[in-house]
Amino acid sequence: MSARVVIQTADFDVAAEIAALRVQDPRVGAVCSFIGTVRDRNEGQSVSTLELEHYPGMTEKSIESMIDAAFQRFDIYAARVIHRVGLMQPLDQIVLVVVTSAHRGESFRACEFLMDYLKTQAPFWKKEQTPAGARWVDARVSDDAALVRWGIASDNSPS
Repeated sequence: MSARVVIQTADFDVAAEIAALRVQDPRVGAVCSFIGTVRDRNEGQSVSTLELEHYPGMTEKSIESMIDAAFQRFDIYAARVIHRVGLMQPLDQIVLVVVTSAHRGESFRACEFLMDYLKTQAPFWKKEQTPAGARWVDARVSDDAALVRWGIASDNSPS
């Protein structure tokens, strides 16, 4: 069985990851996935590169906890999150979330739950290269509606 959470610099093969998650599990009737990619714009500025950093160990533990919460909330069989760090270009894949279940509704909801968590709470930091120069920003996005929907308390309020 593959790890539920992987943080890596290398790209990932979506088809291989999905196949590995559902292999030999005849209960699976639904697979939901989300793939996030690097955009060439953010906050109205062009972005030529994106560099992501994390705290090794802490980031994985945080995402593992949210996968545990997904298993408590939804009737799912498996979940996997792969998140890249390091230097990336527009169009590069950044994140993959895959969830399996018997029926599509549970997979869709669990996948959305995990993505909302990753975007709002997971400890990642990004450095964008823009025409005005490099800027480091907290990769977590404030999305009160997403947090309220899932009953997640925000831990990224401004310092």
